[in-house]
Amino acid sequence: MNQILVTKKLYITPELKRKKKVYKFDFFLSIFILCILISVAIYAEYDKNKSEETSQSILSDFNTEIPEDDSIAKNNIMLVVIDESAQEQSEQTTTTEQPSQNTSPNKKITDLEVKTTKDGYQYTNIASINIPKINVNYAITDGKTHSEEETEALLKNSPTKFWGPNPNKIGNFCIVGHNYKNSKFFSNVPKLVEGDIIEITDYTGKTIKYSIYTKYQVVPEDLSCTSQLTNGKREITLITCTDDSKERVIVKARAI
Repeated sequence: MNQILVTKKLYITPELKRKKKVYKFDFFLSIFILCILISVAIYAEYDKNKSEETSQSILSDFNTEIPEDDSIAKNNIMLVVIDESAQEQSEQTTTTEQPSQNTSPNKKITDLEVKTTKDGYQYTNIASINIPKINVNYAITDGKTHSEEETEALLKNSPTKFWGPNPNKIGNFCIVGHNYKNSKFFSNVPKLVEGDIIEITDYTGKTIKYSIYTKYQVVPEDLSCTSQLTNGKREITLITCTDDSKERVIVKARAI
């Protein structure tokens, strides 16, 4: 018995054609958006690396701006001639404070060279920050106007003074830095704990160590961490974002 196979013809309706076009459009649109997102991610990473290079260049400039000063050695020679006991007292003081040989105690902040970013914002290199535990070593910049736009521009290049006195002076020296969620800038600051050491070298070449005594989070509008009520102590405050950027991480340290 012969069997006849009949194939039903598929009719392409206008509605089916329309859906097919929509599917194609959605597919190519998805590919296009994916390419855009990948490009943005690549550029963002490039921009972060470029910022790191700029920051290290600023740090190099800061280090070269601290002139060698041999006045300490000259003063010690004079003390030997005039009074041996005075020399002994000077050596004891030197051993306790351990000043750097290339400090320039008479240097004023007004003597610092004013630099300009590519965006036209002016700043000076007033200090450097070193946190051995998280491998942080950057210059600290200080803008001319302290406007929000200026601070944001400077933050792309290096940690920046946010509020307070000059570095290593009595009061609360507040420093803000970006959290890029990688190893750069202040990304690892949230990992610090009480007792960790932060070193600040100011524009005169003097280095002071600070020990962390507290860490907490606040909403962006809470600026209580910038208070200058330090009971006559030297303090620093590090400020950065949480990984989700919804709050601020506050790390406070006191000179030791």
